[in-house]
Order: sequence, then C-alpha cells, then structure tokens
Amino acid sequence: MSTQHVPVLSAEVIELLALSPGVTVVDGTLGGGGHTRLLAAEVGSTGRVIALDRDPVAVERTAATLVDLANVTCVHASYVDLPEVLAELGVAVVDGMLLDLGLSSDQLADATRGFSFHADGPLDLRFDPTVGEPAAKLIARLSAEHLANLIYQYGEERHSRRIARRIVERRRERPIETAEDLADIVRRSVPKPKNHRIDAATRTFQALRIAVNDELAGLQHALERMPAMLAPSGRLAIISFHSLEDRIVKQTFRDSSVLSIVTRKPVQASVGEQADNPRSRSAKLRVAERLVPQ
Repeated sequence: MSTQHVPVLSAEVIELLALSPGVTVVDGTLGGGGHTRLLAAEVGSTGRVIALDRDPVAVERTAATLVDLANVTCVHASYVDLPEVLAELGVAVVDGMLLDLGLSSDQLADATRGFSFHADGPLDLRFDPTVGEPAAKLIARLSAEHLANLIYQYGEERHSRRIARRIVERRRERPIETAEDLADIVRRSVPKPKNHRIDAATRTFQALRIAVNDELAGLQHALERMPAMLAPSGRLAIISFHSLEDRIVKQTFRDSSVLSIVTRKPVQASVGEQADNPRSRSAKLRVAERLVPQ
C-alpha cells in the first residue's frame, strides 16, 4: 500500500498557497498523497482537504495511507468535475487549489498500466482504466497520417511521420500490445537523443497518453471552471511538466478577468531537489489568486 511517489516543489507550493488553519483546500491530483498530507498539516484539524484523482487505483491505495488524517476526504473523480464534487459535498467555495499534472511514480511502476517504456504489460496509458480507449486500440485503428499528426501535436516529435509509418508497418505483421513493444518500434525509428537521460520513446508516449486521457482539453475546461470555486483571495497552484500544459496555464492566467498572477515567471525546482528527485527537473509551478470583487 506504500507509495513510491515523491511530490515535487512541496515547499514552494505550501509557501505560495499561503493557507491558514481552518480553511478548505482542494488537491485535484491526489496521486501518492504527498502534497495532500502537507496541505492537511497546513489547514490543521479545523480545516479540510478534498483530494481528487481520476485513477481509482491511486484513490484506493492512498486513501488507506491517509486514514490517520480526519480532515482529508478522498474522492474518485477528475479535477474537471470539481464543481460537481464540491456541490455533492456541500462546499460552496474553497480557499486554495492544487493541481500536479505529472505522471506519478506509482503509475510508472505498475506494469499493468503501460506507462513505463520497459513494461511488458498491456499498452493502456489511461489514468482511469474504466473509461475510454486504451492506447493499444488507438494505434491499431488510426491511419499513418492521423498517428503522425497526433504524435507531432501532442508530443512535439519531429520524427512523427517516420514513427507512424513504422507503427503501421509493424501492426500489419502483428498487433502492438505492450509498452515495451511500442518503445522498441519508436527507438528503431528515430536517431538516438543527444541527451541520454531522455528515452527516444518519451515524446511518443506523452502524445498517446495525452490523447487517450484527453488531457489538454480537460485542463482547459477545468481552468475555465475553477475560478468560480475559489473564495476571494484564494489561490490556484498548478505544476506542469511539459510546454503544452504550461502554455495553457500561462495563457489562462494571463487572460483571466478574475485571477491575478502571483508568479510572474514559473517557479522551478532547486538544484538540490533536482539532484534528489530527477523527475522535478521539468516541473514548472504557476500560481494565481482570485480577485476580490469591487
């Protein structure tokens, strides 16, 4: 039941959310519960943390590790559905919100989910395995052109056409069913990256994961809905891990008529944190505050 996940930018999140004892805060991406536990400590026994995750495995596992915290409520739901979740709980507005948009180490470690390039389990990539279409079915039915466009748009992969052609050639021989299978095809299709810390399959897997989970549209929709759930002076903190997410957050904060930007530039992990937790290298934290009505 223990988690392998180490939350990123924890100190910065706590400082910038500026929570007080007794307030209510939302953790829209429960994951391994690292941020949730820190938020619970900030709001104290008189406050409340409402933690959501669309991954039912994460909710079940992490809720069991947080049973000692009476001020935490765990819910299996997407942060996109936050207004409905709050309404069901009888909560009108909250004083803070956090979204950590990254993939958790627990999901990577689960060979049955397909998130790890080296997993010999099914190529799924869904955060909620009960909803939508797994990645294996997606790449089995899309044309080479559609695959190439998807990999280029969501993965920013300049070798997308070559990868798509190889996928189509391979599936004529036999289905592509495992993450390891797909990763091998991609690695054989593109030059070896100069930065050896990054696997050649990274961008393609990112693209397929975004597609099967409809991540970017979901984030955009959530950002349109969330400000109305924030109390005046309440803050929204979002940690993104690639440029597509960060661009949406940056533009939404900039264009909002009800939010004031707190972080003029994205906050990034310290050199020490990056050394201790390599996953934090690509993390960017942006924070905005709900304006007080005039």
